[in-house]
Amino acid sequence: MSCTACAARIEKKLNRLDGVEASVNYATEKATVRVPEGTDHQVLLDAVAATGYSATLPQEHHGGAHDHTDGLHGAASMRRRALVSGVLSLPVLVLSMVPATQLPGWQWLALALATPVVTWGAWPFHRAAATNLRHGAATMDTLVSVGVGAAYLWSLWALLLGGAGHVGMRMEWSLTGGGAHEIYLEVAAVVTTFVLLGHYLEANAKRQSSAALRALLDLGAKDVAVLRDGLETRVPVDDVRVGDLFVVRPGETIATDGEVVEGASAVDESMLTGESVPVEVDEGRAVTGATVNVGGRLVVRATAVGADTRLAQMARLVEEAQEGKAEVQRLADRVAAWFVPAVIALAVATFAGWLLLGGTLTQAFVASVAVLIIACPCALGLATPTALMVGTGRGAQLGVLIKGPQVLESTRRIDTVVLDKTGTVTTGEMRVVDVRPVPGVDVGRLRALAAGVEHASEHPVARAVAALVDQPLPVQDFANHPGQGVSGVVDGSRVRAGRASWLGHDVAPVDVVGTTIAVEADGRLVGTVTVADTVRPTSRQAVADLRDLGLEPVLLTGDARRVADAVAAEVGIERVEAEVTPDDKLRAVQRLQAEGRVVAMVGDGVNDAAALAAADLGIAMGTGTDVAIAASDLTLVSGDLSAAVVAVRLSRATLRTIRTNLVWAFGYNVAALPLAVAGLLNPMIAGVAMAASSVLVVTNSLRLRRFD
Repeated sequence: MSCTACAARIEKKLNRLDGVEASVNYATEKATVRVPEGTDHQVLLDAVAATGYSATLPQEHHGGAHDHTDGLHGAASMRRRALVSGVLSLPVLVLSMVPATQLPGWQWLALALATPVVTWGAWPFHRAAATNLRHGAATMDTLVSVGVGAAYLWSLWALLLGGAGHVGMRMEWSLTGGGAHEIYLEVAAVVTTFVLLGHYLEANAKRQSSAALRALLDLGAKDVAVLRDGLETRVPVDDVRVGDLFVVRPGETIATDGEVVEGASAVDESMLTGESVPVEVDEGRAVTGATVNVGGRLVVRATAVGADTRLAQMARLVEEAQEGKAEVQRLADRVAAWFVPAVIALAVATFAGWLLLGGTLTQAFVASVAVLIIACPCALGLATPTALMVGTGRGAQLGVLIKGPQVLESTRRIDTVVLDKTGTVTTGEMRVVDVRPVPGVDVGRLRALAAGVEHASEHPVARAVAALVDQPLPVQDFANHPGQGVSGVVDGSRVRAGRASWLGHDVAPVDVVGTTIAVEADGRLVGTVTVADTVRPTSRQAVADLRDLGLEPVLLTGDARRVADAVAAEVGIERVEAEVTPDDKLRAVQRLQAEGRVVAMVGDGVNDAAALAAADLGIAMGTGTDVAIAASDLTLVSGDLSAAVVAVRLSRATLRTIRTNLVWAFGYNVAALPLAVAGLLNPMIAGVAMAASSVLVVTNSLRLRRFD
């Protein structure tokens, strides 16, 4: 498909079938179709083929979705064509517009340079126009093809038969009319180049649409140690079956969903819950594929494989959320249904009208060509991509990556911003927030003992405690007690650190929300150390700034209610939803949307991916996972929530620029058409005016470089 008009035509064709409900998404190149039971799917494929396109049935996949780099309208093809066409078009433009460069025979050099642009460069538009014609339809591709073809064929006729081919010919400038000796090769070449550039930018954005699924599915383990006949056998993860026993060593990714049958450990489930503290698991506890074992050795019985795992379900959530997004339609595509046929009809009517009113064949042809050229959507096609290029470039300088024009439209309308807690409002890293020795114990001694015994452990909480001192004391006889704590000999003392219940001591509650570790030396409690995920220093001001932009903040987290409430109070958020799963996060966003809210979601984890994709505006922290970044519309490189404020302001400024560009470009086309019909616009002047319109659009877009 080359534009949203293609998607609309396929959708219309499918919906004409009995009992079929279809929705075709141009961005993802997928059709979601509801059919009566027993329907032959080949009927659907035949309906698409009858519209002039081709389709295939989806295949169950374990990695990556469709890549938009193939085909005539793919990003790679458009980039190559745009580069070559640009190099060839520039000298054609200079030769045609600067009389001083028109040396003897210049017109034949211009023809040689323009011909590859008009044929090879514009081939995707010619082919699309031909396909549309066979099915009685027209799109902007049709207008580009006809306009470029008319300008080129007229020039070819003028060179061969109209007197423009003689050596020493120079273009005569006149505001009206135009003679058989004038050529318009620069119009054909430059229009082709500009439209190719716009299509490349669009195709490149489409190519990224499946990146979220690829990143999500790549999280899973590639192979696994399965226990068969008491022996470990390394097999591809796709060979695991329900009921198989497999081994997960410390640091390994759990291959698939299952139940622990042997061993105890801590499992990093942050991809599911967003909570940075690993969960303690032992026999009988369920574990999820793609989570990471950070503690001891586990033997797990597989309970779900393939498409039934939580990871696959999350991939489906992301895919469905992406496909359910409102279709992005640029103005050029929205008006194509009536504008393109109207312009072509107007050009034909102009030609006929001039002949009927006694005009010459040359006058009739010149006027009709002027109509096609002045209506060619050059400035219209540049309005969005140029502003987007400048806006995204400025955004990158400010640490904000914008993915496409639909993002800008979303920022204008959002009224609610949903904030993930861990890694977004907070740092996502465990840090010591309280060190409390018992009376008679020096705080330095407590720090030294705690850091010494914990630094031998890889547990995130242990690493935070180990950071209490620059050089932890050496530990001997170290032992890890999964789910309880650690022990060892530090500086001559037998030290244990972990749960107070495991140590058998009563510990006074700490007035800080976090995980409290009791520390014992030679059987005597020496104090407690509390670690927590701390709030980013800039979060409170960022929340206040978001309110100033008219957005209501909502805190959404898989963490415990008391932790969520404490963080919300610290940064000034009133509405809090805690202890939510990835599915719950998605439903929370959808619930807000059902209330009539336009929702922005800010997150950083795999567990946020589906919600980021479903939100009207997804904003990912650049310090987060590849899955979250791929599923989002905006990425904040710095990982600082305050960058979200800059992102919204920049997006709104870019959107205003795009709207100004569109109003000018479309208004210019409509206003100039009557002049062309009346023969008051020389096609060459029409070409100059078209170029001037494009320059104005580009200049207006460049103003975004000064955004601060």
